[in-house]
Amino acid sequence: MPASIGLFTHLIASLCFAALAGLLLIQWRVKPLGPSLVMACAASSLWAATVGLGTLADYPPITLMYITELLRNAGWLFFLLQLLGLQSDGNAWSVHGKTWRPVFLLVLAVILAVLVMPLLQPLLPVRVTIGYELILALWLGMALLGLLLIEQLFRNAGSGERWSLKYLCLGLGALFVYDFFMYSEALLFRKLDSDLWQARGLINAVATPWLAIAMARNSSWKVNLQLSRQVVFHTVTLMGAGIYLLGMAVIGYFIKFMGGTWGGVLQLGFLAAAAALLFSLLFSGKFRALLRVQLSKHFFSYRYDYREEWLKFTQALATLNDDVAEGIVRTMAPLASSHAGLLWGGREGRNLCLLANWQMPVPEGSSAEGLGMLPEWLQRRDWVVDLKEWHSTPDLYGDLQLPEWLVRDQQLWLVIPLLFRDRVEGVVMLRQSDLKDSINWEDRDLLKTAGRQAASHLAQHLASQALVEARQFDAFNRLSAYVVHDLKNILAQQSLIVSNAAKHRDNPAFIDDMISTVDNSVTRMQRLMEQMRTGLRSAAAGRVELAPLLQRVVSGRSGSQPAPHYFGGDFDCVAEADSERLATVFNHLIQNAQEATPAEGTVTVRLSGNAHQATIHIEDSGRGMDEAFIRERLFRPFESTKGLTGMGIGAFESREYIRQIGGDIQVESNPGHGSLFRVTLPVAGEPEADSAADIQ
Repeated sequence: MPASIGLFTHLIASLCFAALAGLLLIQWRVKPLGPSLVMACAASSLWAATVGLGTLADYPPITLMYITELLRNAGWLFFLLQLLGLQSDGNAWSVHGKTWRPVFLLVLAVILAVLVMPLLQPLLPVRVTIGYELILALWLGMALLGLLLIEQLFRNAGSGERWSLKYLCLGLGALFVYDFFMYSEALLFRKLDSDLWQARGLINAVATPWLAIAMARNSSWKVNLQLSRQVVFHTVTLMGAGIYLLGMAVIGYFIKFMGGTWGGVLQLGFLAAAAALLFSLLFSGKFRALLRVQLSKHFFSYRYDYREEWLKFTQALATLNDDVAEGIVRTMAPLASSHAGLLWGGREGRNLCLLANWQMPVPEGSSAEGLGMLPEWLQRRDWVVDLKEWHSTPDLYGDLQLPEWLVRDQQLWLVIPLLFRDRVEGVVMLRQSDLKDSINWEDRDLLKTAGRQAASHLAQHLASQALVEARQFDAFNRLSAYVVHDLKNILAQQSLIVSNAAKHRDNPAFIDDMISTVDNSVTRMQRLMEQMRTGLRSAAAGRVELAPLLQRVVSGRSGSQPAPHYFGGDFDCVAEADSERLATVFNHLIQNAQEATPAEGTVTVRLSGNAHQATIHIEDSGRGMDEAFIRERLFRPFESTKGLTGMGIGAFESREYIRQIGGDIQVESNPGHGSLFRVTLPVAGEPEADSAADIQ
């Protein structure tokens, strides 16, 4: 009667799993895990049929039952491992599979060898006996592994995904829980309970509807697992230790039976050495840290959404105000759950200086001691220094030497390099977080990446500061050059008066001209003093009659040879300009024409125009200029052909002012044939009537 019950229960289970496999083959809705599911269901059907039909035989095929049960367990374990490795992108499981599949197949081959050992006994040189307890332990271990995988799958699935996974966990959980109970009871009493064995087929049949519902709810089996690193690390450690001990027990078992009289001693010695090695690895901080990193990199989905973190970080950098240094610390601190920090950057000689201290005081002695060799080490290693880790295990950081003030400090926690073009642009130091005690490889990668982005921002900020300073110096130098240029012109006027004083001191006209020249020099000196005080070259624009202004300038230059000649006829017009600066422009152009022309040559000034534009021609018969000189050097500041006596800004300043009031200067010249400077100015309109007159 019991045999009939076992036959029917296992045949029912076989039919249920066969129907489930057929349904999967017909609909094929479970990519990419369809092959694994079909194989697991087919193996379960084959196992149930083998066990059911085996109950009819006088001598059941035990080894065949073992092999089919191994295939059935391996099929479901393989499916669970694939499902745990499947990430949200839908194809990462194949990458992870390259890591665990060879190990899985190797363990499967070892177990298969143990199960078929009785069949291979005639081929072996020595007799090997496989204990019944060892086989029970193997089945018990596989059931335990299945339960561990189911627990991890359900625990780490999202709340929305548990709806689709709960029936899968119930169905497979029923299979493995029943196996665990049956084999643990058999291992305890060294006897397999016949009732539990016969009912096993019924339990498997009852589980198939749950599996069918789970497969209907999961058409793609894309499960985004948010795995807890601590839980899985300890689970993997436990599983690894169990597999290691199980393997060592199997090897020790073979040593005992193949070692003759020394077998027992060799077995005990081997197991003791294996246990010592296992505990050495488990208590090795370096091994556990390496294992944790490898698990995180190759098994988990990433902790951070790097696109989101990158956008948020760059947006925060882009919105920094004037205090960029403090803003960089304020932006990087949340990445490590910190609330204060320091920034070192810039360069005083070869050393970095403290640029900002955000929400924490400056550490005592830091300004005097600096960072020492720390920047060089960070540039060479590109690593985030955990000061707590450095204090506990300094060997992990090799030849790192920290400054004494940093060793004494009890608040700072992380040292992050800001690398720009493989050079340390700055160093961020963050205070100990109230929420985190340590960082992992992913935190370090995020901090290093953010550090590089912050480094480019800091480098741009420091370069902008240097550019502003350079522009300030440039503006000061330019103003100084203009002042010196004006002083040179004033000095030339005064020198001309002194040189002619002995000859014309009794000439009343000369005395009047001298007084006028000195008065003009005093006015210009007062304007220079005002410019030096304010830093600006003021220009009081007004209506300027061009003909009288040109005649005055020509008259003033008549003392130098060749004396200029003015041709304007009765034409006159008015321009909007500062009369002194406009007179300086014409004085400079006429002076340049005189200096380029021999004493027997000619310099002429002509005024012409129409109602909208006035044109002033300043022409000489001097040595002239070539096209390249006019294009590249004539109006270029601080370029001079007069050696040390020239400032090289007269032509540049003249054209800039003429353009400022709406005009322009054009040049025509040929070497040996003189030059023509054509100055065009807009003609000022009629003055507007006084508003008071309009009212009346």
